Amino acid sequence: MADAAALPTDLLPDKFAAWFADRGWSPRAHQLDMVAQARQGRDALLIAPTGGGKTLAGFLPSLIELAERPPANAPRGIHTLYISPLKALAVDVERNLMAPILQMGLPIVAESRTGDTGISRRQRQRVKPPDILLTTPEQLALFCAWEGARLYFESLSCVILDEIHTLHGSKRGDLLALDLARLQQFAPNLRRVGLSATVDDPDVIRRWMGYGRAADTHEAVALVRGPAGAPPIVDMLLSEGKVPWAGHTAKHAMDEVYDAIKQARTALVFVNTRFQAEFAFQELWRLNDDNLPIALHHGSLAAEQRRKVEAAMARGELRAVVCTSTLDLGIDWGDVDLVIQLASPKGASRMVQRIGRANHRLDEPSRALFVPANRFEMLECQAAREAIAENRFDGEASRVGALDVLAQHVMGCACSEAFDLVALYDEITSAGPYRDLSWEDFEQVVDFVSTGGYALKTYDRFRRIVKTLDGRWTVRNAETAQRHRLNVGAIVSPAMLAVRISMGRGRAGRKIGEVEEGMLEMLEPGDTFVFAGQVWALVAVTGVEVLVSPAVNKDPKMPSWGGSKFALSTFLAGRVRELMFDQEHWRVLPPDVREWLEAQRDLSLIPPADEMLLETFPRGKRHFLVVYPFEGRLAHTTLAMLLTRRLERLGAAPLGFVCNDYAMAIWALKPMDGLDFDELFGEDMLGDDLEAWLAESFMMKRAFKGCAIISGLIERRFPGHEKTGRQVTFSTDLIYDVLRRHQPDHLLLRCARDDAATGMIDVARLGQMLARIKGHIRHAPLAHLSPFSVPILLEIGKERSPGDAGEMILAEAQDDLIAEAMS
Repeated sequence: MADAAALPTDLLPDKFAAWFADRGWSPRAHQLDMVAQARQGRDALLIAPTGGGKTLAGFLPSLIELAERPPANAPRGIHTLYISPLKALAVDVERNLMAPILQMGLPIVAESRTGDTGISRRQRQRVKPPDILLTTPEQLALFCAWEGARLYFESLSCVILDEIHTLHGSKRGDLLALDLARLQQFAPNLRRVGLSATVDDPDVIRRWMGYGRAADTHEAVALVRGPAGAPPIVDMLLSEGKVPWAGHTAKHAMDEVYDAIKQARTALVFVNTRFQAEFAFQELWRLNDDNLPIALHHGSLAAEQRRKVEAAMARGELRAVVCTSTLDLGIDWGDVDLVIQLASPKGASRMVQRIGRANHRLDEPSRALFVPANRFEMLECQAAREAIAENRFDGEASRVGALDVLAQHVMGCACSEAFDLVALYDEITSAGPYRDLSWEDFEQVVDFVSTGGYALKTYDRFRRIVKTLDGRWTVRNAETAQRHRLNVGAIVSPAMLAVRISMGRGRAGRKIGEVEEGMLEMLEPGDTFVFAGQVWALVAVTGVEVLVSPAVNKDPKMPSWGGSKFALSTFLAGRVRELMFDQEHWRVLPPDVREWLEAQRDLSLIPPADEMLLETFPRGKRHFLVVYPFEGRLAHTTLAMLLTRRLERLGAAPLGFVCNDYAMAIWALKPMDGLDFDELFGEDMLGDDLEAWLAESFMMKRAFKGCAIISGLIERRFPGHEKTGRQVTFSTDLIYDVLRRHQPDHLLLRCARDDAATGMIDVARLGQMLARIKGHIRHAPLAHLSPFSVPILLEIGKERSPGDAGEMILAEAQDDLIAEAMS
């Protein structure tokens, strides 16, 4: 980043310099640097903390260019396109951007366009585009599928990608990268600008932003850094100075959380799941004798309700909002002076993002309060607290673009204009995630869009693009183009499955509730699980119904689905393992947590950070194997499923398992302490064992459904023909079965397997873990359970009895387990 004094003094026109001066401001060095990079026509990635004028820095070059342009003799097109990951953020930035435009009297029109924008405004923007358009990745995909998109964007000068760290590492980011490559063809001199407050490895994002096939394209993207700003003040809330052994909700500390809210101007109370949000909101209302205005905000609420909460926050009418990741990103509420994180943060980057919602002033520290729900979370919170103090974030690997997303994009290109195969391939491989796309995979994608693949080519409805006489490809007809435009985007919401009692022969009886389909993906018919306070056996999953039968007096194989939807980041997990092993470091921890670690050290062992602890012990008529990989619930659940298969073959008679973000426990009828654990945890379990499990589970069908929707094979929306979740599931299940029989190498089956291996079961992380622990497993054979094993064993029974009875049973069990562990 250039020093402000070293930059040319004429970078800001007089009108802009006066605007800064009138407000008692001086332009920051990174803001001037962004103007300098724009003058050179360079792409740029700006990394600057919240409150440092990051958004203004991104827009400043565009505002200057637009203010200095000569009067027009003809209608102009869009000059700057701003892309936000959230509709609400696009609208918020539009409001903030209008302030300097109006205050300087600039002849600039800036408007937002999201899925909530009215029809008349959208139609007007199509005919008379604004100078600056603020929108979302989904709307950009729709733009690129318009007829006349090339003409509409031919005068585009700049694309600003806000909160870029949330976009690049997903299918949504794949689609955005492809659309950026398309825009670059329409407007070759287009500049790309990325904005973020939390990036650990800028080169990963610069490679994603850069265009061209060379491996070093990121070098063309200038890296601009803002000042560090005041470090945040992150405190730990300990109820009565103690940390519970187990739990997820932080219910024990709600009195103190309420007191913290009372002392703050406005607080954001972040949790990691919608269940936790509902629970915390109810607990705070129970304590709210002062009748403070406290609101709730999460993704399952109606959009109208969320907007009401956001508007009330903007007016400064609320004292607290209990929220999930829906409020992670940069909506600017100046009155927020405290961020509270209930339970574990899961990642340093996410917490920096959340802390940034408090106090949008660079020279004043933001305040945050961590509320760990249990002792392992205490270690995680301390590790995150130290990482934030060191300005260290979770890194992300470069991503390979998904082929189902590419299929959607190819279809969108054909809807816009006829394309040449070679020219489109060159365009696509200029996009970061698709730089290494092979010609063979590209041809297979085009064949899929044109025929559905050879197993489906006899079905006329899968013929979506056709070849013209001059050898180019175009959309089949206007109706097919309309169908595509109504279904763009790479976000697929999880379907809800009705849980019903099986009446035999596939017949469904009484409904006992609903679950997200992901909750059952790990189970096979016959497996037992807890739901609505009872143990059930899975009979079958048919369409969007789960058929179950009572499993009285049986242990649930999967007793709990609780916990965070976020995985503990690899970066934070490593820091937790280091903290655990470093006894000198324990002095920063509360006394009861230090005593817990000391007891574990004395009664079992604590391995070095590069090794994995495995404990075996008997309890009652069961034999337990407890493992502590610290790799997140998703990877642990996959590991447990694969281990139980192996243990069955070894004759250990495993009965069930339970997992959390830190550990997993398997219990069996026979002892497991004599096994060869290096062989049991061999990397080959990700071969035949994984393939056999995937083939037997219905997880692949669910992954296939998502890929079929994103690729456009199955449509969700068309006027007069909207499909219910049941219809979509039936359609995709039928196609899946046909392809498995007749074309097992079909493009979408490949995509489904990749998705199942990454998003659903985290095979990549599991593979890294198995490689890390090879030859580094520390086995502790014990006479009884250890201090570390108490939290994971308490998970086994926590959902067996609903309501207050469950809390009582849990408390009694905890006292017994703690006494046994510490003896």
